[in-house]
Amino acid sequence: MLNRRVFLPAALAMLATPAAAAHGFAGFLASVRAEAARTGVRRDVLDAALGGLSPNPDVLRLDRHQPEFTLTWAQYRARVLPEKRLEKARVSYSDNASLLTGTGGRYGVDPAVIVGIWGLESGFGANTGGFSVVRSLATLAYAGRRATFFRGELLAALHILNAGDIGPVAMTGSWAGAMGQPQFMPSAYLRYAADGDGDGRRDIWRSRPDVFASVANYLARCGWHNGEPWGQPVLVPAGFTGKSGRDHTLPLGAWQAAGVRRIDGRAFTRTDVAGALLLADGPAGEAFMVYENFHVIRRYNPSDFYALAVGLLGMYAT
Repeated sequence: MLNRRVFLPAALAMLATPAAAAHGFAGFLASVRAEAARTGVRRDVLDAALGGLSPNPDVLRLDRHQPEFTLTWAQYRARVLPEKRLEKARVSYSDNASLLTGTGGRYGVDPAVIVGIWGLESGFGANTGGFSVVRSLATLAYAGRRATFFRGELLAALHILNAGDIGPVAMTGSWAGAMGQPQFMPSAYLRYAADGDGDGRRDIWRSRPDVFASVANYLARCGWHNGEPWGQPVLVPAGFTGKSGRDHTLPLGAWQAAGVRRIDGRAFTRTDVAGALLLADGPAGEAFMVYENFHVIRRYNPSDFYALAVGLLGMYAT
C-alpha cells in the first residue's frame, strides 16, 4: 500500500499547472500573497488566511470525479422539488413574508423568486457547505482543472476577508468555493452581495436580511423586469409540431392561434406580450411559456431546468 503522506504531495505536483509545480504549493501561495498584497490586501489578513495552509485532497477528488449523468425534466423535478421541499418553501415564505416583501419592493424583484433561489441553493439556509473556502480555492487554483479561474476566485476571497465582512474560519462553502446561503462565488459576492440589515457588513452566511438582499440585488443588476412573471405552465395541443425553445419568442396571440393555452385551458389575458414555449421533456412532457425574467434567473445558473425549478418553487411558496 502506498504511504499516503508520501503519495499526496507527489500527486499534487503532477496535477498542478507547470508554473505552480515548479515551486510547489508553498511557492504558489507566495505568488498569491504577493499578488494580493499588490492589490491592497493587508499582511495580517494574508497571514490569517494563508498561514499554514495545505491542499485539500477531498476537494481534488471531488473536482476530478464529478458524476456525469443526464436527467429528464421529470426526473430533475422529482429530485429537486419533492413535496417536503415545497412545504418547506411555504413555511419559509410565511415566516419571512415581511422581510421578503420589503426586500423585493426595495430592489424591484419578485420575493417568490428570492425564496426559490434560496431553497434550491441551500435548502433555505440549512445546507451551505462545510469546506474552508480559502483552502478549497487555493487547492483548485494550484492543481485544479481550471486553475486560472480559481486563482481569480481565491484573490476575490482574500479581498472579502480584507473588507472585514467575514473571517477565514467562518468563510465556509461548497468544495468548489460557493459561499453562504445564496452560494455566491467570491467574485459574485464582490459584485452583488448587499447589506440588508444595515450593520455595515454583508453576511450571506448568517444574516437573513443580507441573504435576501444579496439575491435580490443579483437579480436586479442582471435585468429583472419588475412586475412581470418569469413564466407559467401551459397546455399544448396534441400533435403540436411548432417551433419551441427559450430563444424563439412570439406574441402570446400567435401562440394562442397555434392552440397553446393557459394551464387552466383559458385564453391568455394579454396577447401582445412576447413569450417562448419551453417543452421541457419534448411534446409529451410539461410545457411552459417563459418570459424575459426566465433569462434573468438563468444568469444565476445557466440551466433551463434550474430556472424552471426556481420559478415553480417560488410559485408553490406563495
